[in-house]
Amino acid sequence: MKKEITFIVNRSEITAGTRGASLGPDAIFTAARAKNSTFFNGFEMLEIPTYNNLLDQTVKHSFAKRIEGLINIYSALTETVSTELLKDKFPFILAGDHGSAGGTIAGIKKAFPDKRLGVIWIDAHGDLHTPYTTPSGNMHGMPLSTVIGDDNLACKINDVPTETVTLWEKLKNIGFEGAKVQPEDLIFMAVRDLESQEVALIERLNIKNFTVEEINQKGIETVVEKALEQLNLCELIYISFDVDSMDPKATSYGTGTPVENGILPAQAEQILNGLCQSPKVVCVEFVEVNPCLDEKKNKMAEVAFDLIESLVETIKN
Repeated sequence: MKKEITFIVNRSEITAGTRGASLGPDAIFTAARAKNSTFFNGFEMLEIPTYNNLLDQTVKHSFAKRIEGLINIYSALTETVSTELLKDKFPFILAGDHGSAGGTIAGIKKAFPDKRLGVIWIDAHGDLHTPYTTPSGNMHGMPLSTVIGDDNLACKINDVPTETVTLWEKLKNIGFEGAKVQPEDLIFMAVRDLESQEVALIERLNIKNFTVEEINQKGIETVVEKALEQLNLCELIYISFDVDSMDPKATSYGTGTPVENGILPAQAEQILNGLCQSPKVVCVEFVEVNPCLDEKKNKMAEVAFDLIESLVETIKN
């Protein structure tokens, strides 16, 4: 029997390079209301405190912007996600930017420290930077590096101050000390916008990316089957869905870093529902809806809500 779902709302946008992702969860709620839907009334809703006030302050760590706030967000997410899992609930996170997803993963690992965790990252971007490799310092490009235990020092381009290093090490060890996910248990889908440092790390660690071209050629059923087969030894699976995985021409540009030639909404629905047929999936996260950037009013949130509504039926049944 499927578990009861708890929605966890995280309005943080301190790790993004553009503003407006903090409005993403509420844009999704607005999309539901526009359909006269009472969908969200049927679930427990929990909220994570934000530190978006840091956006109005001077950046202290140029290679890990607002990391002091992100540590607090990771800690809050870790506690909330782990608590819900231990209550036998299914955490479904609605987040602003993608930078806090490592805190979700930390929460799963804290709840089940002895279980092997697989991650399926559906996104246009690899999010594998570190303070040592980042070209921007924006931490929405670093969440996966906080959980795989590899700083990619071979591709180092930044001399990171000691104070920043100390905070980075603290961030990586929240909830569970050391690596939380093995590289072979990380799977990308639709990733197509990578910096050279990320490419080098993906090649060195042999991380699998099911490209949009591969998804189109092999078909979704085959891709889902192969992804779950690769994670066969994992006891738990977490799915992170960034709306920029989808083609903006088929949705909208209502996300922080849109990249063309993505998957279609119908493909996203098939992939997410196919993956969630697996009883190993214990947590799902949706991120990066940004209504401030949406040239089609609230289209991206509407697409996201339709996906959420469909996916919840699969999780519940």
